[in-house]
Amino acid sequence: MTCRTRWIAGTIAATFMAVIVAVGAWIRFSDSQAVHVLLRLYEDPGALRAALHDWGALAPLVFIGIQALQVLIAPIPGELTGFLGGLVFGEWRGLAYSMIGLTAGSLLAFGIGRWLGGAFVQRLVKPGVWVRLGFVVETEGAVLCFLLYLIPGLPKDILCYLFGLSPMPFWVFALASTLGRLPGTWVLSAQGAKTAAGHYVETALILGIVTAVSIPLYASRHRILARFRHQSARP
Repeated sequence: MTCRTRWIAGTIAATFMAVIVAVGAWIRFSDSQAVHVLLRLYEDPGALRAALHDWGALAPLVFIGIQALQVLIAPIPGELTGFLGGLVFGEWRGLAYSMIGLTAGSLLAFGIGRWLGGAFVQRLVKPGVWVRLGFVVETEGAVLCFLLYLIPGLPKDILCYLFGLSPMPFWVFALASTLGRLPGTWVLSAQGAKTAAGHYVETALILGIVTAVSIPLYASRHRILARFRHQSARP
């Protein structure tokens, strides 16, 4: 790649990231009617489902954008969007659209963290979260990245920015974070699809299995984090 090509690619990426940051700041701090409507869509699954149906053939692109945006703008609640993907598009299409959006948002957040640096990321992260997860910025382990995205209850959106400060290569983060997100996203999509089809017993069964697996992981999250934090503190 020539210097001119790298410069053009870097300029395009920087411009795109700047637009994303500006949109995020607007949504976070603005008091406009458009922001209230957007937040209502995130907080009201029924309204969001209706809005997606109104978009018709463009609904998949809109949903992918929503998933990407909820990663970039952590204060926007995104727990229900994976379920909604299965509800609207079906299990496998919903999973595919969710993963495309989540991966795109994660990679953009990683790039923003790497581009804007620690001062910017620290302003996004609460002090308590930085104390618990700050060791991430010193790691480049794919296993750690995979586990952190697999464990329920951790702020996965903030992790994208933190890993952007680490020496981890871009492609390692892309692979590990995507694989870590995949099981939980599939479960949400499957639950949404079963609910849409009226298969409530199967939905309850999936929920029970996931709960049985998730509770031990969730209960052990502090011990797992402490172990990795201790390892990263070694010379």
